[in-house]
Amino acid sequence: METTALENEDKVEYGTFEATVERSRKIEEDLPVNPKKYRVLTGDRPTGKLHVGHLFGSLQNRVRIHKLGVPTYIVIADYQVLTDRDTFENIAENVHQLVVDYISVGLDPEAGNLVIFPHSHVPELNQLILPFLTLVTNAELDRNPTVKEEIQAAGLKRINAGMYVYPVHQAADILFCKGNLVPVGKDQLPHLELTRTIARRFNDRFAKKRSVFPEPQPLLSKAPVILGLDGSQKMSKSRNNAVMLSATEDETVALIKKAKTDADRVITFDPEKRPEVSNLLLLVSLATGEEPDAVAARIGDGGSGKLKAILSETLNEHLRPIRARRRELEAAPDYIKSVLRNGIRDARAVAEQTLSEVRRVMNMEV
Repeated sequence: METTALENEDKVEYGTFEATVERSRKIEEDLPVNPKKYRVLTGDRPTGKLHVGHLFGSLQNRVRIHKLGVPTYIVIADYQVLTDRDTFENIAENVHQLVVDYISVGLDPEAGNLVIFPHSHVPELNQLILPFLTLVTNAELDRNPTVKEEIQAAGLKRINAGMYVYPVHQAADILFCKGNLVPVGKDQLPHLELTRTIARRFNDRFAKKRSVFPEPQPLLSKAPVILGLDGSQKMSKSRNNAVMLSATEDETVALIKKAKTDADRVITFDPEKRPEVSNLLLLVSLATGEEPDAVAARIGDGGSGKLKAILSETLNEHLRPIRARRRELEAAPDYIKSVLRNGIRDARAVAEQTLSEVRRVMNMEV
């Protein structure tokens, strides 16, 4: 007896990382040449203001893609906050602060190719979750390594269904606008592969003559992992090891003074043997464009004190225009609300078209 696409669980193929890297490289070359050929979907959870790890890890890349003229959708995944946190009182304020951060780093809602929206306000997007759930098995959700890592990181003892099926919700976030390019890190590839599988299975089952959904490609981030000021974990507000974009210059200096280093006065860039010192050198490099080894050579035997002083100066200089723009935006809450309202309007218009097409191919029109 033949197995269906859904029953054949092995059809979810994560592929080789090398092949993914090569595809991503070719897309990078094509982006400046054919920006309108792509539609990017990216986003964040509204859990607080953003920090320099976000800036160097993802935000600068979004600005680059956006300025190339690539249509870009940024989803603020407010529903996802409910999957691993009990608190919800600050969600609206956190959504507001995300938009402030986005615009302050150079994303321009007035440019005509950028849509910023919270997915809780786009019911047509969320309605796609129901048919998508019929296209995956419990076993496939069980095997998703990204969900396992998120559950472990959150320390959850009881796993709610929202967390369990979130990869399907993420597929709806990406596919509602027919996103065909998603900037990701290596650890997020399993989520995206499940989205590709859902798109393929939907087309195979309901739209054989003319595909409804693209199979989105990953655009691998070139940004290195940014460790926190403790030098041992990724930068995170919850771990108290982050420099926030909204911090003052004095707060930034104070935070960097407390950063962990080591006892060797001679500064060298050696991420394996000296992760704390190397992370601070990397931050200087990202803020100035100077190679980490060159920064280390310039400091020489000046020790961690000189390294921290240089990082404080260069990081504050790099963040100064961003922080100035932030202050302007925080004083204009009505403008931020208008950006969100316009984004919701535009996202809903696209989602309505997609949902209408989905209903048509599924023979559910009335």
